[in-house]
Amino acid sequence: MRSVSSVAATLCSFVALAVSADSHDTYSPYTEDAPPQRVFWGDTHLHTTNSPDAYLFGVRLSPDDAFDFAKGKRVTATHGLPVRLERPLDFLVVSDHAEYLGLVPRLFAGDKKVTETEYGASLYESAQRDGQMEAAMRLVVDLANNREEMKLPGLAVSIWEEVAATADRHDDPGVFTAFIGYEWTSMIKGNNLHRIVVYRDGADRAARLVPVSSFESVDPENLWDFLEEYEDTTGGDIFAIPHNPNLSNGMMFQTRRIERGIGRRFTREYAERRARWEPLVEVTQIKGDSEAHPLLSPNDEFADFETWDHGNLDLSQDKQDSMLAGEYVREALKTGLDQERRLGVNPFQFGLIGSTDSHTGLATAREDNFWGKHSLLEPDADRLVTPVGGVDEKHIPGWQQVASGLAAVWATENTRAAIFDAMERRETYATTGPRMTVRVFGGWDFEESDLAGSDFARDAYARGVPMGGELPLPPQGASGPRFLVKALRDPAGANLDRVQIIKGWQDGAGKLHEKIFDVGLSDGRGLGATGRPTLVGSTVDVPTATYTNTIGDPVLEAWWEDRDFDPTQRAFYYVRVIQIPTPRWTAYDAARFGVPAPEESPMTVQDRAYTSPIWYSPPR
Repeated sequence: MRSVSSVAATLCSFVALAVSADSHDTYSPYTEDAPPQRVFWGDTHLHTTNSPDAYLFGVRLSPDDAFDFAKGKRVTATHGLPVRLERPLDFLVVSDHAEYLGLVPRLFAGDKKVTETEYGASLYESAQRDGQMEAAMRLVVDLANNREEMKLPGLAVSIWEEVAATADRHDDPGVFTAFIGYEWTSMIKGNNLHRIVVYRDGADRAARLVPVSSFESVDPENLWDFLEEYEDTTGGDIFAIPHNPNLSNGMMFQTRRIERGIGRRFTREYAERRARWEPLVEVTQIKGDSEAHPLLSPNDEFADFETWDHGNLDLSQDKQDSMLAGEYVREALKTGLDQERRLGVNPFQFGLIGSTDSHTGLATAREDNFWGKHSLLEPDADRLVTPVGGVDEKHIPGWQQVASGLAAVWATENTRAAIFDAMERRETYATTGPRMTVRVFGGWDFEESDLAGSDFARDAYARGVPMGGELPLPPQGASGPRFLVKALRDPAGANLDRVQIIKGWQDGAGKLHEKIFDVGLSDGRGLGATGRPTLVGSTVDVPTATYTNTIGDPVLEAWWEDRDFDPTQRAFYYVRVIQIPTPRWTAYDAARFGVPAPEESPMTVQDRAYTSPIWYSPPR
């Protein structure tokens, strides 16, 4: 007879086997692949002294300084003031211009490899005679006209290897992600067609090919050729992010090609390539917000947000209203629906992010810690009226700069691979500075009670699609798509005013439409008889640049069904979350320096977030 202890041991072994068989050899439910449970914050668009224009305005902070600052270290800004982020970022792309990348510091230091060229010697002599500002202005004018005068392929290779190696040194998987990247700076008659190029890879792959620049061609299709060549040659991964469309004078989202057949309409191949290589668009940054325009969206009371309606970078050219549609993201998303109807592919099926485009080496987007577009606009008593161009009164005054933006990415971990892959699948959103947490899922059978589920995200992924996704065809008997939205305020910021869903669609006659739905309102407000809620109010005290969170809500959530849905019509849906009013950076400057702000300068702001859309396409 076996002992009691041996019988117990046998029973335990049977139980263990049974548990093991039923639970895939583990008790933990988190050992298998899990959906993204964290949002990571970063800036994909930052310039250092390696950019010619940044050097022109005096910045001397290096890529090392930029990465250190993003990781939370205290650094000294160009004009001697100490600066630090309130919270570190999770990732950063140092995206210096490919055009003369890193050459200008070497030029003005008298590097013989640069001054041995005729153009380099001429600029160096000019700098000694007339000063660096005059010489650098000449260089920037040539850059704006896409003129390459210093061809130094050997030096370009070594500089790019150094750029890639610097990012590798700062990359710390699980803690901080340092991406290798650069800016492709195409300008056509002053119109901004810039792209940020982001690598998934380390220096071992990324450094094998020197970046293509706009000197070779101003046509984005030439950039896509390089991206394709890079992946084919190295086996790596890469994509581009168009930025700042509001200064493209209608060219960023026009529906005709640029060089390879001027005036020709998009082809299916073109649409496929654009959607493949440009999965995201930068919707907000220092030089204005590009979500919507009041002339394009007259029924949107929040459309006129930090609008830079200046045409293009050549301010002598008049802005034509007809060009606006090619500059703003919402209009491009609608245009994409029509292009899909015509071509079978949507060239503008992109996700949204924000970034700074700071040329100071400092990724700052908070209203109370804003360090400006370039080093001449670092904090001082005069920067509210200092021209952004740094030249004369015809240029944009300093107070029009925007303390924006940030890229938010839902990823499984803080690594190059995880964040890059999340950006590629468009599971991203933009904010104008605050770090509010936003999630949206679309599906066909969501119920309002799902918002209270104990495993909300896992269930929502299983039954629907996240931001950036495409809805499947509706099942038999389904009504309209249903959306689950959750928004949490920045823990170091302001309460939320409202959550909105913006819908765009194309009707059977081919006409494009948009409509805004207030789906979550703070303070128990309803829509009222007018169909619009009352304003949330304001607690801002402008003279002291302070506010309180006595209005608004820290958390807003919503379940919403599109009751006007037509399964034969293409549509997209994205979420906009708006904060309560807070002091704008201009109010902080006025209070801290004791100076009056210009009368036309806004002193409060309602910062916001924009999620990547969710799309629906009918059967083809």
